[in-house]
Amino acid sequence: MDPLGFALEHFDAVGRWREHEADIPIDDSGVLPDGTVFDGLPALREVLFERRGEFVNTVTEKLLIYALGRGIEYYDRPAIRAIVREAEQDDYRWSSLVLALVRSQPFQMRRSES
Repeated sequence: MDPLGFALEHFDAVGRWREHEADIPIDDSGVLPDGTVFDGLPALREVLFERRGEFVNTVTEKLLIYALGRGIEYYDRPAIRAIVREAEQDDYRWSSLVLALVRSQPFQMRRSES
């Protein structure tokens, strides 16, 4: 199972907070693939904050995949690094990340289906 899913388990399908699922208390602890243990969303947030660069890089890759409608190739790596550097100047604000992605060469040069 996805360890991040457990940390977010307190939220139902529409984002409401819950303490139980079918009268069973929710366990929001987990272990990341590298063995890091966390107990709840605040602890997961702390782990991700400690690995902020890695987290932002991964989010950037996933956003670019979605924006381009294709996977990431080796030639996209410099653009990903540039997007992350640009967003870093504004403390990785979400809006900065999205704007940097939209300004990136892969996004600007993408082709639409005919």
